[in-house]
Amino acid sequence: MPRSRQLGRRKFVFLIAGAIVAGPRGAFAQQAGKVDKIGILNAGSAAGVHTLHGMLRDGLREFGWIEGKNLAFEERYADDDRDRLPVLAAELVRLDVDVIVGLGTLAPLAAKRATSTIPIVMAAAGDPVGSGLVAGLARPGGNITGTSLMAPDLGGKRLELIKDLLSETHRVAVLWNAANPYSALVFKETERVARTVEIEIQSLEVRAPADFDGALDVAARQHADALIIVEDPLTIDQREKIAKFSIAERLPTIAGLSLFTDAGGLMSYGPNVIDTFRRSVG
Repeated sequence: MPRSRQLGRRKFVFLIAGAIVAGPRGAFAQQAGKVDKIGILNAGSAAGVHTLHGMLRDGLREFGWIEGKNLAFEERYADDDRDRLPVLAAELVRLDVDVIVGLGTLAPLAAKRATSTIPIVMAAAGDPVGSGLVAGLARPGGNITGTSLMAPDLGGKRLELIKDLLSETHRVAVLWNAANPYSALVFKETERVARTVEIEIQSLEVRAPADFDGALDVAARQHADALIIVEDPLTIDQREKIAKFSIAERLPTIAGLSLFTDAGGLMSYGPNVIDTFRRSVG
């Protein structure tokens, strides 16, 4: 790869990741007529994250990158079929995009396995160190940078909030994507806190959209007192189904993102994912 191409990619990803604070706008002007390409990779659906990707476009526009003028997007969505992620990541590599933006944990992991040269920006990744995305938060190494939610301890805090709100709570169902390493970390932390507050945890494991009806039915049949939803692209895509179920069953819910309360859930407690995504842009 020519050195000029490498420098162009480095400059571009630094702007997206917010890793550069430098000079007046326009100090890193593009070559005339050059169109940069961003690859978008997501384990979920386009509909599930359209607001976040709007923030990405708006943020890049502030830096002078305008879609249709000097910027193009190549978007790939696995639609909650994680087995498609390696294929989609390989497609973006073949298209020779300038940078790959992966939302969550599973998407940037797939991108990392597909390329060691194209810069990867993880946006709101769960546990980048524990999942093997990066070597460390201060010095990620390799071709990956970006932002992380990195707040598994909030799983326990959500359980404590449920207990404070509903003092007679004895059994709480936790809905989580068992294929996501970050979700597993949050679930384990929730279990740990549950033992200290004497609450029984009911594990509702899902791995695909088809699993939700059965998992939610178990929560209803076993008379859970409340429902905790661990945030990830899969549960985000199913948030309206979850909200309708909880309303019909009069089951209080708490989730990690306000996207769930916007859909009809009772409350959320966690990072502002929209602000986190914006920070990934810079």
